[in-house]
Amino acid sequence: MVARAYTVAFEGVEAKQVEVQCAVTPGLPGFSIVGLPDKSVSEARDRVRTALSSLSIALPSKRITINLSPADMPKEGSHYDLPIALALLAALEIIPSDATEGTTALGELSLDGSLVPVTGALPAAMSAAEESRTLVCPNASGPEAAWVGAAQVLAPKSLADAVRHFTGQSPLPPAEPGELSDASQSRDLLDVKGQERAKRALEIAAAGRHHMIMVGSPGSGKSMLAARLPGILPPLTPVEALETSMIHSLSGLLEEGGISRIHPFREPHHTASMAAIVGGGRGAKPGEISLAHNGVLFMDEFPEFPRQVLETLRQPIETGQVIVSRANAHVKYPCRFMLLAAANPCKCGYLADPNRACSRAPICGEDYLGRISGPLMDRFDLRIEVPPVAYSDLDLPSSGDSSAEVAARVTTARELQADRFENAPEARLNADAEGALLGEIATPDEQGRELLIKVAERMGLSARGYHRVLRVARTIADLDGSPDVRHPHVAEAVSFRLMMKTES
Repeated sequence: MVARAYTVAFEGVEAKQVEVQCAVTPGLPGFSIVGLPDKSVSEARDRVRTALSSLSIALPSKRITINLSPADMPKEGSHYDLPIALALLAALEIIPSDATEGTTALGELSLDGSLVPVTGALPAAMSAAEESRTLVCPNASGPEAAWVGAAQVLAPKSLADAVRHFTGQSPLPPAEPGELSDASQSRDLLDVKGQERAKRALEIAAAGRHHMIMVGSPGSGKSMLAARLPGILPPLTPVEALETSMIHSLSGLLEEGGISRIHPFREPHHTASMAAIVGGGRGAKPGEISLAHNGVLFMDEFPEFPRQVLETLRQPIETGQVIVSRANAHVKYPCRFMLLAAANPCKCGYLADPNRACSRAPICGEDYLGRISGPLMDRFDLRIEVPPVAYSDLDLPSSGDSSAEVAARVTTARELQADRFENAPEARLNADAEGALLGEIATPDEQGRELLIKVAERMGLSARGYHRVLRVARTIADLDGSPDVRHPHVAEAVSFRLMMKTES
């Protein structure tokens, strides 16, 4: 008799079905697992044997074979413990075989039979819903998986609880979704003295998800501005929250099974490796750009990142996805993020400060910012200089609008874009518009067109740069409540590309 249970193998954010087959046959006693298991899966036989022993279940003196099908797909992770145990219990006729065939299970077993939480419960629940199966997972993973309302989720605390459920002794209640995290940001734009132009650029970037770079001397407020960006972003939509949470589930970042509607804000250090930023390493895990999906990737000291790491950002910025290619895996992750970069004008940071004249100016600045290639700089929609704030200004009252007031305008602009792109699945915000769609929504008036053509000729704008100016102008018009892109909108959009000539 061959008993079956089901689980999943993760390839990116996709959970692929794996059939766990168990056969107990006469022969030399043994316990083997086949089907391309890695070390953690192969060790499951010892965890399963000891966990069953804690339930006073002795394995028969027969040959036990576990096959993970399809056999040519690599199997990694400790979440195979529970489905292997259930398939074995069904083969021993301790629990009904038809019950295990209707479930998708994942979970790691402790030696005492308790279940340890694992990553990936949310995508596993999505896969179970597609196959019309019940998901069985550790109790701590249940609130996370229960967010997929299309699948019933059972969350036992131990293998004994699962056995009592399947034998009808003590049925488990369905798991309930965890808490919805929607905490407000305590950092307010009013804390930033001066820098009104930078605040305006931050508002535009937030409204249309435009990439932005800030260049300024140390202590001018670049990091302070970046830290307040999450406070002006509207909550994630339900679709965005689910997309983002699936990636965070694979990385074990969901706290207490709760899904967050706050935009991710990732800020890796400039010593981070390429695998940490783009994705890769053991198991081709998602990198910072994918963890920032539907959110913000803040890269402080931008030129200090390795050149190879910076250049790998170019394609994901354009496509909104990254393919991590390895010898044994080609894994695709979504990464539609807003890139916010900050940099000093030169190595010492005081290139434009007359009181701290640099003996290598302007070569110092050219060499330092030259670490950012032209094609990469061309992908920044907004480029601003952040000048130092005078000491006397620090004692002045706060100026400008609060984060709540800016957030209200950003939310209104994003609602306009949601209506605009309702029938355009390839675009959600103005930053996604391209081709005929961009021409349809962002055609400027006659004066605006003349200005844009004149600027394109003088600055040598690339085709990409030309289109990015149009996208920014469309966002500015949305913030202004204008259905059309007019000359003032184009003029302001152009002003944010005049920081330096880097078109390529």
